[in-house]
Amino acid sequence: MKRWLAAVTLGLALSDVAHAAIDTYEFANDAERARFRELTQELRCPKCQNQDIADSNAPIATDLRREIYRMLGEGKDNQQILDFMVARYGDFVLYKPALTSKTAVLWFGPFALLLGGLVLIGVIVGRRRRTPQAAGSDTLSVEERQRLDTLLDKTKDD
Repeated sequence: MKRWLAAVTLGLALSDVAHAAIDTYEFANDAERARFRELTQELRCPKCQNQDIADSNAPIATDLRREIYRMLGEGKDNQQILDFMVARYGDFVLYKPALTSKTAVLWFGPFALLLGGLVLIGVIVGRRRRTPQAAGSDTLSVEERQRLDTLLDKTKDD
């Protein structure tokens, strides 16, 4: 009974692996295979968002790989294929989007925030250094000292 239960559990666990997409494309030469691999690693899966289409098993990633293979067969160069994908899915499909007016915030935003934070810290520190401490603000006047002495003497007597 235990063996049967273990076999069923193992079979269910491996059933997802059996459905994983395995692309079998035949290329004319190794250079074309390398181009295919490079292109599929440069493009982000629109569904997974954190995987390139080479590693994704999503149906859309399979379609994109098939489309890249088709375009390679038509003799298109890498830039034409990337331009097609960007036109179809937007700049998001690229892991390294080009520097344009639309993507400038993505490229320079973190540095601008860091620089702004450093400037803010510098202003705060500079103001604290320039603000003069009131002369003698931590010393007591003669009347305050006498009152303190009398209060301390009362506590010693008790």
